[in-house]
Amino acid sequence: MTIRVVVADDQALVRRGFTMILRIHDDIEVVAEAGTGREAVETARQQRPDVVLMDIRMPEMDGLEATSLVLREADWPVRVLILTTFDPDEYVYEALHAGASGFVLKDIPPEQLAVAVRTVAEGGALLAPSITRRLIDQFAQRRVVSPATSGRVGRLTEREREVVIAVARGASNSEIAEQLFIGAATVKSHVSSILTKLGLRDRIQIVIFAYESGLVEAGDHDVGH
Repeated sequence: MTIRVVVADDQALVRRGFTMILRIHDDIEVVAEAGTGREAVETARQQRPDVVLMDIRMPEMDGLEATSLVLREADWPVRVLILTTFDPDEYVYEALHAGASGFVLKDIPPEQLAVAVRTVAEGGALLAPSITRRLIDQFAQRRVVSPATSGRVGRLTEREREVVIAVARGASNSEIAEQLFIGAATVKSHVSSILTKLGLRDRIQIVIFAYESGLVEAGDHDVGH
C-alpha cells in the first residue's frame, strides 16, 4: 500500500527537501505541498492523505489550529506528524493534545523520516525519543487535573491503569510485559482496550490522558530508571 503524504511548511526549501527525501521510497507518495496552515487544511480536504507533515509555525493559520481542523473534519483515517525545531515549546504539547500522532525534529536524519511516516501511517505514535517525554513532562506541570478526565479512570481495570502509567513513562510493550510479568500479546490487548474505553487515538493520547487524569504526575521518573 502506498502512503499518501502532504508536506506543509512555510519554507519552500524545507518542503522541497522533505518531499525529495520521501519520494525516493516506493511505498510513499507526496501528493501535495502546502505553504500555510490554511493551505494545509484545504489540501488535506482535497487530497485525503494518510499522513500530513505539519510545521508548527506557519502564516495565516498556525500548525496547531490546522492540525485540529484536519483531524476534526476528516472522514477518513489521517495522521498528523508535527515538524519542529529543537525548541521544546508549548505548541508541540498542544499539537499532540489536539490529536497529532507525534513530532519529528527538522534536522531528522533522512533515513529516519520515512520510518517516522510509516510509523504514524500504521497507527503508531512517535513517543520513543526522550525529548517527547521531557516535553510532555514539562508542560503537564502547568495543567490542572481535569475532574472529567480523572473520572474516566474508573472505566479501567487495575491492570489497565498499570499499563497506562507504564506507557506514560515511555515503556514499550515488551518493557511493560517484563515489568508486569505478562505476555507482550496481553499488553497489546490491554492497550487496545484502553484506547477503546477512553476513546483515544494512540499511545501519545494515552500519555496525555495519564497526566491530565492525575495517574502520572509531572516529574515522575521513566520506568526502568
